[in-house]
Amino acid sequence: VPDSESYAYRLVIPNKEVREVFILQIQEWFKAVVANENETMKLLSSAILDKDEKQIARQLNIVMSRMISILDTKAPDDMKENFYHGLLLGLLRGSNPDWLIKSNRESGDGFSDILIMPEDPDAGIVIEVKYAKEMKELDAACEAAITQIKDKRYDETLRDEGRCDILAYGIAFCRKRCRVVGEKF
Repeated sequence: VPDSESYAYRLVIPNKEVREVFILQIQEWFKAVVANENETMKLLSSAILDKDEKQIARQLNIVMSRMISILDTKAPDDMKENFYHGLLLGLLRGSNPDWLIKSNRESGDGFSDILIMPEDPDAGIVIEVKYAKEMKELDAACEAAITQIKDKRYDETLRDEGRCDILAYGIAFCRKRCRVVGEKF
């Protein structure tokens, strides 16, 4: 097909084997990106454990400014949260091999975006991701995420595992920026 803007291209993964290779390549890409951002990722991981919301946002904003294009988020508004969820999940998994990280895990009365069980057997982390259409909506989106974690009791699975030192984060994204609100449960 000639290289022209008048043609549309669609990626189709024809079978399970090709899908697995595709996923492995994406995982390898994330590992390479995380390796290049080693210091940033160390600061991000420490900030998450230390409940340092400003540092979490700072490091995520640095990574996004270096890694993604505004075109990466070119999807319908109701799908953009998925992009940021996947980005955050890939960054966390790639930089913290000793953390048990679960995505879309049933907990309480719903499905939490990200549950983290760090090495410390008493610690647990719940992250709810939100998308804001405009920068001025970031704070409200963070608060909505924290409220959702509380209302739906997303910390329940962590408590069932005997984890009692729980941190909850609402992280809202807009284009290549984010804001973070944290709370100790």
